Amino acid sequence: MAKSLKNIKWKHYLNYIVIAVVTILFAIMSMSNALTSSTIYLLEKIAIAVLLTVSLSVVVGFLGELSLGHAGFMCVGAYLGGKTACLLEASLGNGILSLLISLLVGGAVAALCGVIIGLPALRLKGDYLAIVTLAFGEIVRSLFLNSSDASFGGPLGLDTPRYDKNVLFIIAFVAVLICLAVIQNLIRSKHGRAITSIRDNEIAARATGINITKYKLTVFTIAAFFAGIAGVLYSYSNYTIQSAKFNYNYSIEILVMVVLGGMGSINGSIIAATLITVLDVELQTILTGETAVLQDLLYALILIVLVVYNNAPALKAFRERNSMKNFLRKITKAKHDPAHRADDEAKWDRVPTKIEMNEVLSTEFQPTMSTLEPDRKEDL
Repeated sequence: MAKSLKNIKWKHYLNYIVIAVVTILFAIMSMSNALTSSTIYLLEKIAIAVLLTVSLSVVVGFLGELSLGHAGFMCVGAYLGGKTACLLEASLGNGILSLLISLLVGGAVAALCGVIIGLPALRLKGDYLAIVTLAFGEIVRSLFLNSSDASFGGPLGLDTPRYDKNVLFIIAFVAVLICLAVIQNLIRSKHGRAITSIRDNEIAARATGINITKYKLTVFTIAAFFAGIAGVLYSYSNYTIQSAKFNYNYSIEILVMVVLGGMGSINGSIIAATLITVLDVELQTILTGETAVLQDLLYALILIVLVVYNNAPALKAFRERNSMKNFLRKITKAKHDPAHRADDEAKWDRVPTKIEMNEVLSTEFQPTMSTLEPDRKEDL
């Protein structure tokens, strides 16, 4: 038993443990009425943001495709899940069963939209795919905006039941744990290696027999499903759903979280989603009235700075020298690795008189009498 526990790679489960512990602590505080309503609402927003960021990270970070329609999938889940909750409230009440059915309906419809859009769109790549997904998000938002009052509320929005605030954030974080389990197990499997190979070199992946369309469609569908789940949780967290929330700027905000956390980093996406959500709440209290437009400007500036920092060739040496991975390596290995000598001035890369490899290869050696073996000398 002890040996099996020792062989477990705990770093793979660290995010599960942290989220579970934080959820349990806040649940205990909530049951004892130690949390304010604003703190509970912030926890709900953080869980929804983590769901959106982690699901989009699979598309952008691991698959390497740029999608700007993630808010559209969330919009589908919010409206369809919210409408399902309204219909079920009369018969089943506003209980856990209605919530679970609404989550499944919203996620399934969003995943179906991911399949419908993905079949033609995922044959595209780069800017063309970004334009198609952006158009999908705007079309979905316009459809719900121009719907009738009896169906989805029209411009005034859809009124949805508010779930118990002391319980909803716990359910939201459970959904986050399920999302992490699905996505991390996918990425660490052979299918995940196929997905990352498509990101690294699509032509080479196709040449080795990997079904590019199937894996792209699978990733797109999974991301859309969890975006729909996030939309249903959003509908239960608010009393009214308005299509203006799911605009282009919200898709950019989710993309900023992914880029800020690091492309292809699940833990980074979780941290970035938490920080951006807290920053968003703080800015909403500071920037009011006409200055509220500065919030979107701030997200755009963050995205520009991150893209320039991660891709500028002139900053490559600075990025490698000051990366988090290099910092952790210095802390963990410098003290425990006996082969590591930080003060060794005789290392080959520090000797100023070292000979370049091209000089060694171009040097011609002529044998002399002193270097010949005795038998060879007698022969001569």
